[in-house]
Amino acid sequence: MSNDKKIHPHPLELSAVRIRDDYWSAYVDLIRDTVIPYQWEALNDRIPDAEPSRAIRNFRIAAGLEEGEFEGFVFQDTDLYKWLEAVGFSLASHPDADLERVADEAIELIGKAQSEDGYVNTYFAVAEPGKRWTNLVDCHELYSAGHLIEAAVAYVQGTGKTKLLDIARRFADHIDAVFGSEPGKTRGYDGHQEIELALVKLYEATGERKYLKLANFFIEERGREPHFLLEEWERRGRTSHWAPGVVQKMPPQMAYHQAHKPVREQDVAVGHAVRAVYMYTAMADLALHQGDVSLLEACRRLWRNMVGKQMYVNGSIGSTHHGEAFTFDYDLPNDTNYSETCASIGLIFFARRMLQAEPKGEYGDVMERALYNTVTAGIAGDGKHYFYVNPMEVWPAASEGNPGKHHIKALRQKWYGCACCPPNVARLISSLGQYVFAAGEDTLYAHLYIGSEASAKLNGRNVRVRLESGLPWKGAASLKIAEADGAGAFTLALRVPAWSQESIFAVNGERISPEIRDGYAYVDRDWREGDILSVELDMEPHRLYAPTNVRANAGRVALQRGPLVYCFEEVDNGATLQSISLPSDAALRAAVQLDGSVLLEADGYRMTDADRPSSSLYGTAKPSREPQRIVAAPYTRWGNREPGEMLVWIREDR
Repeated sequence: MSNDKKIHPHPLELSAVRIRDDYWSAYVDLIRDTVIPYQWEALNDRIPDAEPSRAIRNFRIAAGLEEGEFEGFVFQDTDLYKWLEAVGFSLASHPDADLERVADEAIELIGKAQSEDGYVNTYFAVAEPGKRWTNLVDCHELYSAGHLIEAAVAYVQGTGKTKLLDIARRFADHIDAVFGSEPGKTRGYDGHQEIELALVKLYEATGERKYLKLANFFIEERGREPHFLLEEWERRGRTSHWAPGVVQKMPPQMAYHQAHKPVREQDVAVGHAVRAVYMYTAMADLALHQGDVSLLEACRRLWRNMVGKQMYVNGSIGSTHHGEAFTFDYDLPNDTNYSETCASIGLIFFARRMLQAEPKGEYGDVMERALYNTVTAGIAGDGKHYFYVNPMEVWPAASEGNPGKHHIKALRQKWYGCACCPPNVARLISSLGQYVFAAGEDTLYAHLYIGSEASAKLNGRNVRVRLESGLPWKGAASLKIAEADGAGAFTLALRVPAWSQESIFAVNGERISPEIRDGYAYVDRDWREGDILSVELDMEPHRLYAPTNVRANAGRVALQRGPLVYCFEEVDNGATLQSISLPSDAALRAAVQLDGSVLLEADGYRMTDADRPSSSLYGTAKPSREPQRIVAAPYTRWGNREPGEMLVWIREDR
């Protein structure tokens, strides 16, 4: 591997960014004031009529503070870890002594559950204490360890306290003693990727290269023959954690675990969607830290396939509920898709790393699409109800009556037995400041138009900027130099969103024509305090069409305005949504609401069966067409009013 000395732009530390945004501040406040406290109650099984978590109780049993049996999924510990990570991120920007005290008590509990050799896992401490590391394909031990490590890094960054980091390092050192290519170590890897990207974060936090080396081992070992997961399955007598004692006819599917071939040879996104994007994130991390050109090229290939052939219009991935997985190119059904919230979060992780490797607007566009549409759709406006699945189409009767659509929910749930998504949303939005900006030696990149203040060192100058934005409702945005010591040129680079047909730039009110390169507008000058770089983005609503080989969307159209994808809900349009259509020449009108949000209106049609005999299922009578005003609302907010049908892709009349 080469030692590329190029300095890549890096995200700003959370302590250097403050979100001040008319749209996003409400989400950040919701996470801090409502979601984090609510999820703590859920972890302690104190939410009435919600599925129990048992996470805290499992730790108390493992720590010897309570008697009982392990309950929940084998990876239940991760719900607490992701909650702690969200807390760490929140405390970095909003200190809260009471919240910190609660988190410290949870950390103390984790420490009491840790074994002398550093191992931490409540399932194997309580349920199967003699079977550590015997079923990596099913039991997610390294996945759970990864989330502990991520929580520890976030918490030390947010509070300066090292207790959780010490716990995580002891566990990581134990893992390093067990796994590796050296004689006497296990040449294995987890069935659910996560440890790899976490170890990179641990390396970044501690500077200890052994953690980077271990992350690289897990990535490079995956997919090599003989396949470790198959050998392990044979050693277990061909049994699975999910069906104890039952000999399996079919071995673990290597493609499902992205272990069908070495990662450098993979060029199609396959298998479990969350595992895939977590692995791709780690691959990009390692490519950056090690200057690994071939690994970066593998990331590019996988990105092109996933985004170009297997991503939904709302920035979600994973088209089937069978295994929460990818299927094949252009297979994007609307009424049965899975599109797990966690998968879009992982896609955002991957996009941010690719932006570090090569600042290109396409990565920022996808990061924005997933963030504005899927991630925020996964949480209700009250912060206490969540979607696990993010469908393109909902018919509540089918969700209830069709076994193939039981995973499609018309209402967000209070909690889940497998609750990976709710705390994942919390940790992402709590760390939102890490996704807005990146800084190189002399360039500040604005990846997202989210109002904020940020500090960075550019060309030796200490600079503080203030980003103001009207998105997602208005297209005006500006980047003001609030403070800048010394003198000397540096560059401001604004992403030019692909959805903006015409973007107008100005410096201090005078229109300019900046250099546009790879989807970013670059303006280089000796910036001084008070200077303003502004942009006016095109907010005209427009139609989106899928390629003709996406069969589910043949003859259909979707609507987008700014970064927001829109949908049609029964509450606005009545049932049945499949009966309404949008003429191809109908004007799309923006309707501004009292709260400043924007709906889209158009003159469309509804097909009716007025002339069909009620006793006949089929007949020769042609449906009649009646004019109807149709209304589209932002997809991210669907399901927050009356329950009912929802549709993203509407029939188009030509």
